[in-house]
Amino acid sequence: MTASPPAPLPPGITVLERGWLSANNVVCIGPEGAAVVDTGYCTHSEQTLALVQGLLGAQPLQRIFNTHLHSDHCGGNAALQAAWPGATTHIPPGQMALVEQWDASALSYAPTGQDCPRFRADAPLQPGTTVPLAGLAWEVHAAPGHDPHSVVLFEPASATLISADALWENGFGVVFPEIGGTAAFDEVAATLDVIERLAPRTVIPGHGPVFTDAPRALATARKRLEGFVRSPGKHALYAAKVLLKYKLLELQHTTVPALQQWADGTPYFGLLHQTHFADQPKAQWLHSLVADLERSGAAVRQGEALHNA
Repeated sequence: MTASPPAPLPPGITVLERGWLSANNVVCIGPEGAAVVDTGYCTHSEQTLALVQGLLGAQPLQRIFNTHLHSDHCGGNAALQAAWPGATTHIPPGQMALVEQWDASALSYAPTGQDCPRFRADAPLQPGTTVPLAGLAWEVHAAPGHDPHSVVLFEPASATLISADALWENGFGVVFPEIGGTAAFDEVAATLDVIERLAPRTVIPGHGPVFTDAPRALATARKRLEGFVRSPGKHALYAAKVLLKYKLLELQHTTVPALQQWADGTPYFGLLHQTHFADQPKAQWLHSLVADLERSGAAVRQGEALHNA
């Protein structure tokens, strides 16, 4: 974890760059109180709590915002709610009832084979409205594609964008609706168009460092998207490797048989195999994915043992 440099961020905004298992946390302190945007993965929740407490000191956390409800963006919600029971939690609309009922399948936690402690949602983060963060009014914009309910936050005066997984410096997040058979590449393109119209000068992504060359990032994202549209199998392979690498990041150490057992019980993994790679036995396909991770330097295998690299 590293903290981004203070410039060119607006005063009162601190970005905690967390890596890939946990999304970046954006801590905002202003006259309206303290807030945090996105809270990381549950296995990092103690660290998230310590980092936020370190920045706030005696000041209470008053609001939690989630750009979307993937486990790496809201896995720390429960820990922060326990530490600050008075903090209100704001999530994108469309999932309030799912959180209230705690539908782990509809919320993506069961299909991805990931964990997320149950948390409370108090209010929707409604596109077309503004929210106060660090004394500034941030616009809420719908950003479907990676997730149908995702939003991004934009502050016009400083032209700062909290882009979550809609735009990274070198791409964007897996287009999860596509795994389930719902066309969403057009939504990714439309969200990139929205970001281009906003013309951010500073982008706080969900993963990776803060960056300032949004036009280059948009061009990179569009080129990547074009490749996925031309060859959906490339996106499916990318998604499978992401799911596998993410689990390895969580576990750090496992075995190939244990990973096979996890894959067999993970619905999205099964869908990807069935839809795009059914010509290979599932075990053989998994071994080929592990070999790809080894070749890229993302994993180290020693016999049946597999280690995150």
